[in-house]
Amino acid sequence: MGAAWKNPKERDMPYLTDMIKGVKDMGLETCMTLGMLTPEQAKQLANAGLDYYNHNLDTSPEFYGNIITTRTYQDRLDTLSHVRDAGMKICSGGIIGMGESANDRAGLLVELANLPTHPESVPINMLVKVKGTPLETVDDVEPFDFIRLIAIARIMMPQSAVRLSAGRENMNEQMQALCFMAGANSVFYGCKLLTTPN
Repeated sequence: MGAAWKNPKERDMPYLTDMIKGVKDMGLETCMTLGMLTPEQAKQLANAGLDYYNHNLDTSPEFYGNIITTRTYQDRLDTLSHVRDAGMKICSGGIIGMGESANDRAGLLVELANLPTHPESVPINMLVKVKGTPLETVDDVEPFDFIRLIAIARIMMPQSAVRLSAGRENMNEQMQALCFMAGANSVFYGCKLLTTPN
């Protein structure tokens, strides 16, 4: 469950906690992505039964400012800390193919692996280019560079679920199979989350 805002407001919290309880009542695991959280908001979500909170680091600290200006890298790390302190599992990864260097890709994985506890879920997204946006003409990621990144994530975070996420539908079957051989052990299925026209 997700929302496209910088962070939830206090008026949103009763609706969000009711959503969590409703999904939990169906016997399902719950995951939300809502942007930044205060420590109190994280506790409210955890008390409602939220299992996972998704908050991606997106890229390395060095490249981050080229992509995101509405919040700092430290803001993201603080939210992950609030989530962990509240007792929830963390889902955090990044987006590959935004014009970052190989060192930036490695830097993202270093940040994730150096969290006090590895994220339980590490989604590796490949940029889905959207016409009319600043990144529509950025160079494509070489398939084997992406596959290597999956392998490195698996080595650095051996207990995490390394997930093929957005952009997966643009990969051919061979590339997806090689990602699983390299260490991916989860896949986001369906096109609603994985493509732009939704």
